[in-house]
Formats: sequence, C-alpha cells, structure tokens
Amino acid sequence: MRHMAKRVLVVDDEPAIVQTARLALEAEGWEVVTASNGAECLLQVESDQPDLVVLDVNMPVLNGFEALRVLRQQDGTRELPVIMLTVRAADGDVLRGWSTGVDLYLTKPFSVDVLVSAVRRMLAATEGSAEATE
Repeated sequence: MRHMAKRVLVVDDEPAIVQTARLALEAEGWEVVTASNGAECLLQVESDQPDLVVLDVNMPVLNGFEALRVLRQQDGTRELPVIMLTVRAADGDVLRGWSTGVDLYLTKPFSVDVLVSAVRRMLAATEGSAEATE
C-alpha cells in the first residue's frame, strides 16, 4: 500500500513566513497548501482536507483564535491537529490558544527545524492513532 503525502495547510498573512514554512515542509516530502487569513483557512480545510494546520493569530478577516474556535466546534475538524505560529507570546495569548484547543503553540521568530520537528511528530501521532482504529 502506497502512503499518500501528508498535506499541511500553512495560514499566515505574511508571504515571507508562508514561503519559509512551505519550503521547509515540502523539503520533508509533505504537500503544502496555503491561506492568508482565518476565513480562507476554513475554506481550505473544507476543500483540501489537510492532515495538519499551521495557523497564525494576527490576520485580517478572521484571526487565528476565531478560526481555531470554528474548527474545534465542527465534528469533521474537531481532532484536526493545529499548531499556532504567532508573535503573540504573552501568557494570556498562549492560555487563550490552549483553552481554544490548539495542539501546540509556537512563537515567532521561529526555528524552521523546530517547526518541521513539531509537524513530523504530530503527523506521526495522528498516523499511529488512525492505524489503531483501522
């Protein structure tokens, strides 16, 4: 059985961040799709069905906290792994991320190696749980 490449959705309104993340994740063999705000994120999740989302907080239209709240309220995306990647490092912001249901909260500036490692670990964990239910 051939394993399909895992799909990662990177959501950020800063093109340089999107490009940096895309290059690093594609180098690992993952397919990367992108969105530039929370509203686009929700549309992309529905159309592209990513295996994991890397989500910024400060974005126009719908911020990352709001997008995450919607994802956690829907049956089909309640368990979708989400990594927040944001400049918002204050305790209140981190706690808001955790209480909204984020799986991992990383702050900018970020290490590409740490992001790749986090994505790898979370995708492996979801793959393991999917195999356990088959």
